[in-house]
Amino acid sequence: MPIDPSPPNEEDLVKRLLARDGEAFVWAVRTYQGKMLSLARAIVGEPFAEEVVQDAWLAVIRGLPNFEGRARLETWILRILSNTAKTRLKREIRHRHAHITWEENPPFPERERFGARGHWSSPPLPWHEETPEALLTSEELQHCLTKAVAALPPAQRAVLTLRDSEGLEMEEICNILEISATNGRVLLHRARARLRTVVENYEKGKGC
Repeated sequence: MPIDPSPPNEEDLVKRLLARDGEAFVWAVRTYQGKMLSLARAIVGEPFAEEVVQDAWLAVIRGLPNFEGRARLETWILRILSNTAKTRLKREIRHRHAHITWEENPPFPERERFGARGHWSSPPLPWHEETPEALLTSEELQHCLTKAVAALPPAQRAVLTLRDSEGLEMEEICNILEISATNGRVLLHRARARLRTVVENYEKGKGC
């Protein structure tokens, strides 16, 4: 039987999931899996992302009887994914003695570009006559940006992914990642500033 592509009422969806309705579960996976995988990649990286998503789905199934509907089901699922990924990140850090951590306020290399009141002291250069979208068609620049995103601290990468790739509102992002609104704005600003610097360097011929 084909699966109804229309979004079900969320309350009905939760009831069907609790009743172990296979069709409802397939709909949920098709709907939420992409964002879960994107957020997992942002926090723990590609090698562990799929495993984290699988663990998160198990946590979702176990936790569904306690879902109170205080947030959207998608937000609740992504918050479980975020916590699962953070736990996995901490475990990998312990095992590998890695220096990277989940920090809400990591060092900010572009700090010198801002004054004491947070305004630009060294404003970004105007974009090249080509639009940012046109620049993104450059394979070399895409490589630079991919490399820059991968080098961002996990918290910055997670906020950037949820806002600019998945289109979530900041309030929802802060709810998912369990961070304050102020920290959410700072993390997004720092991530975007870093990527803007990469584009500026590219336009100046400095490479990545």
